[in-house]
Amino acid sequence: MGHKIYLSGPLFSRGEIAWGECVKRFLEDRLDGVRIIWPHEIVPCLSLPAEIFLANLQALNECDIMVAMLDGSSVDDGTAWEIGYFFMQGKKILGLRTDFRRAGETDNSRVNLMIECSCQGLASGLEELAMDLKRLLD
Repeated sequence: MGHKIYLSGPLFSRGEIAWGECVKRFLEDRLDGVRIIWPHEIVPCLSLPAEIFLANLQALNECDIMVAMLDGSSVDDGTAWEIGYFFMQGKKILGLRTDFRRAGETDNSRVNLMIECSCQGLASGLEELAMDLKRLLD
């Protein structure tokens, strides 16, 4: 198997979980030779916080690309932490923001500048994300 992609994003509502499932399935259908690692599937949500943290940390260390789901009035704080951790390892991050609200410092910002500048690309939809990932994988 080739690349491991870490799918980062909030997992605190049925809607967020359903969206994550949709993104994961879409990427698996469009990309050959990759494995999508999604925190929702790593350890049960009722595990101890330290177990969840360590399992996610191990997955972050094992993956070489991140797709960060960035919808919302601001980026989920856990997702932001994972982006910073991944960025400091020199790994590639692609953002996905389908939310049309502005969530950054300027009129042209789509998300917080620290998040936006950590990403190699910021897709507005799944097709655009798949094209960005294909370019990154080539």
